[in-house]
Amino acid sequence: MSKQSTAMISRRSLLGAFAATAVMAAPTYSKAAGFLRNAGDIRRIKMYSARTGEHLDLVYWIEGQYLTDSLTEISNFMRDWRSDEVKQIDLRTVDIMAAAHNLMDIDEPYMLLSGYRTPKTNAMLRSRSGGVAKNSLHMKAQAADLRLASRSVNQMAKAASSCHAGGVGRYSGSNFVHMDCGAVRSWGA
Repeated sequence: MSKQSTAMISRRSLLGAFAATAVMAAPTYSKAAGFLRNAGDIRRIKMYSARTGEHLDLVYWIEGQYLTDSLTEISNFMRDWRSDEVKQIDLRTVDIMAAAHNLMDIDEPYMLLSGYRTPKTNAMLRSRSGGVAKNSLHMKAQAADLRLASRSVNQMAKAASSCHAGGVGRYSGSNFVHMDCGAVRSWGA
């Protein structure tokens, strides 16, 4: 073989190795919600609950891997505090929350107003307010209602909407933003 053909093989080998690496990385990237360009190699979520007095500040994802113990803690934290019932929170919702938080470039934790809701809790809230959906994604553990003292409802909603990954509701009168991993849509003012 000539030097030129050896160089071609090495370029081809290099390109082949690159392609193989990209293919191998693709499942991890898509599993980890590839739309979260700003989530980084380490994903962290910071929240507190004024209702329970609990605080959460933990890394839940490192270089393509969700951390099982962290996900359990997140689900426990986001439980229906009225009944103490826990349901596994959809990872896509947590990823949206983390990415929006990173986009706002803040250190302040979210105040969690509502995470998972039992059907009974959802029905009770629905009887008190016209803003609670009958088939709320909260009952599927796919939604969170969040507040930040340092950011407006519009700033939070804009950050969540920029993920192009789920529903974003603005509740300016109550000073919170709803984030979910359902269809991409937005509502409220």
